[in-house]
Amino acid sequence: MQIILQEDVDKLGNRGEVVEVAPGYARNFLLPQKLAMLATPGNMKRLERMRVVFAKREATEKGDAEKQAEVLNGVSLAIARKAGENDQLFGSVTTADISESLAAQGFTIDRRKIQLAEPIKLIGEYQVPIKLHRDIVATVKLTVSREA
Repeated sequence: MQIILQEDVDKLGNRGEVVEVAPGYARNFLLPQKLAMLATPGNMKRLERMRVVFAKREATEKGDAEKQAEVLNGVSLAIARKAGENDQLFGSVTTADISESLAAQGFTIDRRKIQLAEPIKLIGEYQVPIKLHRDIVATVKLTVSREA
């Protein structure tokens, strides 16, 4: 099934592209979430007009993301958790915890933009990448310490 992407979708394509996907994926996820629309002849004509709008929106989003990345690159977070003898945490530090910690400092970052390969389970210092835009990734310093 061919669809036109209205938003960037990881591992599928960027806004304004025409891609081929499974019918169930389109019908059950992409279309209800308004991430895509069917590639009908009428929508294909509309796509040319939409590309101008997409280009303008892309430029403003990229500019905003660059500004936010400059600010975020200097941010350092500290999270205290209970830990065992071998610096092993009781539980873990997840993207939701990092997002809450950033919100406490005045940054509103969606947890899905925080790129952790796996939850943090050891005490230490970590560099946490945050994908603000498809081309822009900011890095935040995270210190996980033992709770007193």
